[in-house]
Amino acid sequence: MELITRHVETGCQKRHMELITRHVEAGCQKRHMELITRHVETGCVTYLDHAGTTLYPESLLREFYQDICTNVYGNPHSHNPSSRLTHDTVEHVRYRILQHFNTTPDEYSVIFTSGSTAALKLVAESFPWRPPTAAEPASQFCYLTDNHTSVVGIRGVTSALGVVSLPVSPEEIEARAKDVAQSEGSSCQTPHLFCYPAQSNFSGRKYPLGYVRGIQARQLYPACDSKGRWFVLLDAASFASCSPLDLQEHPADFVPFSFYKIFGFPTGLGALLVRNDTAALLRKTYFGGGTAAAYLAGDNYYVPTPNMASRFEDGTISFLDIIALNHSFDSLHMLTGGMDKIQLHTFGLTRYTYMLLSSLCHGNGQPVAQIYSDSEFENPSTQGSILNFNLMDCHGQMIGYSQVDKLASLFNIHVRTGCFCNTGACQLFLGITNQVVKSNLQAGHVCGDNIDLVDGRPTGSVRVSFGYMSTFQDCQNFLNFVADCFVEKPVKVDQDKLDRLKSNTSSKGSSLCLLPLLTNGKPDHIDEREHASTDPVVNQCGGKAITKDAKSHEKVQTLTNIYIYPIKSCAAFEVTDWPVGALGLLHDRGWMVVNGNRVCLNQKREPRLCLIHPEIYLSSNTLLLQASGMNTICVPLENHNEPHQSHRVCQNKVCGDRVETVDCGDEAASWLSEFLGQPCRLIRQSPDFSRDMKKGHEKEVSSTALSLVNEAQYLIVNRASVDLQESSDDHQPLDTQKLINRFRPNLVISGKEPFEEDDWSYLIIGNTHFQVTFGVYLVHQSLEDSNSTLSVGYQFQMCFRLSGL
Repeated sequence: MELITRHVETGCQKRHMELITRHVEAGCQKRHMELITRHVETGCVTYLDHAGTTLYPESLLREFYQDICTNVYGNPHSHNPSSRLTHDTVEHVRYRILQHFNTTPDEYSVIFTSGSTAALKLVAESFPWRPPTAAEPASQFCYLTDNHTSVVGIRGVTSALGVVSLPVSPEEIEARAKDVAQSEGSSCQTPHLFCYPAQSNFSGRKYPLGYVRGIQARQLYPACDSKGRWFVLLDAASFASCSPLDLQEHPADFVPFSFYKIFGFPTGLGALLVRNDTAALLRKTYFGGGTAAAYLAGDNYYVPTPNMASRFEDGTISFLDIIALNHSFDSLHMLTGGMDKIQLHTFGLTRYTYMLLSSLCHGNGQPVAQIYSDSEFENPSTQGSILNFNLMDCHGQMIGYSQVDKLASLFNIHVRTGCFCNTGACQLFLGITNQVVKSNLQAGHVCGDNIDLVDGRPTGSVRVSFGYMSTFQDCQNFLNFVADCFVEKPVKVDQDKLDRLKSNTSSKGSSLCLLPLLTNGKPDHIDEREHASTDPVVNQCGGKAITKDAKSHEKVQTLTNIYIYPIKSCAAFEVTDWPVGALGLLHDRGWMVVNGNRVCLNQKREPRLCLIHPEIYLSSNTLLLQASGMNTICVPLENHNEPHQSHRVCQNKVCGDRVETVDCGDEAASWLSEFLGQPCRLIRQSPDFSRDMKKGHEKEVSSTALSLVNEAQYLIVNRASVDLQESSDDHQPLDTQKLINRFRPNLVISGKEPFEEDDWSYLIIGNTHFQVTFGVYLVHQSLEDSNSTLSVGYQFQMCFRLSGL
């Protein structure tokens, strides 16, 4: 803690603190600061996913509620007084949007959409793509490889029309630029479209807004290589959340964005800004209500309305959400003073986090983080409020992003993981080839899942991002989390790198970048004496090294405990012997509790689940539910004798997988609802439903059926590993058994070496053979094992992997 404190104090001198104070006083008066601290109640959440969506302030909701309680807003397609009020208010909001981007209705039109993706789709379907002719070339759709999926998806439209789609790497735009005479190709009227993001949603890199005019004037690649008229689609979805965009200076032809990324509320609403000079090019095929000046039902006759926005807004717009934008703008300016201050504030937080995270080292000097960035966060004009990285252990091996995400959730730190719908940037920074992407898909990895490592290589990364209500304390909470859970002690800082980063700041932002503009005061710094997470994966580098110099190294050890978890996330049921079923231990995770919306409850959502103690009695075919203050209730293990209504089949999801479940009836539902204080139902996995374990882990396993478990059929814990963790931490409040219970294992063994289980290939307990899939998860090695029984006291044997594997 003292080490990090010294670094913070040397990097944040008094003059910087005074500057911040002046900024806060100038842009955010005390009453506004109080409003920001009363931001929508988040319950000690450290929210670091503002690039996904920012949060909404209490004042916005309060003012919007007061507005719709006071005024009557009718359908704007009608002409009664309430409808005219809606129409006039919506038009005022359009003006405020244009004002926000420093332009006017004379220059741009605002088309409301459901979001940025819908705006991009509108351009794709309305742009006048041309196939090749004898006189002129075909249209081209060119896009930066560092683009959102929704941009790359435009090629799905263009390919069907015979239009060329050309991906362009960021380096090519300027490197392949060349001077083109203004008169050259001026007679060619073929329209081409180039799309690039003002800010990468992956790394936060800000691309030069000067590209807009450069492409339009055919001075930059690829426009300089093709005759015709070039139009620019500037994706502002990520950029507009924390940065000012001046369309007078950078007049892009099309600008899509989503309002929730700027204000947090309303969601499901975005816009496409279209240059009026360009609007005449767009063509629509479908026409909906409110878009026609005249049409005939019995003849193919249609004339669009002359109003640009109305022509493309099919049907009734989301007028109440649009009216809410009025209050969104009010709150934003009242709380922050404008986008310029937001940009400096969020960049300061991001830069501070980058400086310390990139300088953090394990006790052996190995860096903790691999950061994916094209800059060293010197200037807010080139870097946004996004920090993208992967963490590494003390041996330089990558730690999967799912592991980071899960532990962050336990600390109530909200981050984003994966590839963030930007495969191009993900491939570039992580070194993933096209063939690897295809191979990963064959291995079972798809976008959005939690398969974070394939053959030890990351399939994605971790992203933290800041918003205008983010604070210095958020940075500290995140850095403390990383140091506590992922850094081998003692925590070290690369002082030379930190000194270089502190001095490597542009003159434009030098006095504003080292510290955030809003701060909760002096932070709680990282304490070198604090222990790391109790997770063995996190702390594997602190365990005793295991020699793997033999092909087969067998030891005889003992199974000490067997735990069944009949109901997912509820308390364990300890037994001394238990049958092995096709899905694992018989009836393990066979049931789960869902809320009124049929969403599975876990201990993070409902901590009181751990107070429910289920017990299974095979002789009477019953499941008993017990909890303090409640009568014991019996639930049949099978519902074959129940009325049909009590065991209706329904669909649910577990870890993203669809599962077929059976409702256990109203009596169990009433018992759970009373104890948990919310509408709940008990459901079990349908005996006729089969769910297979995901592929893509370190070892190939045959198709393995699962119950309602998250990962695999069994979790095994080695007492020696937990003993080492407990003994190495003088401040550990839990004894070994309580630490074991935290892991919620199925099997506990008395191992001889800490963390030797990380290197097992297979093991035999009694007569049951298991294959180790990843970490310390097990599956049956053969179907014959499904009829066996496990008992406490059984000896077992294991085999280590070959050295180097």
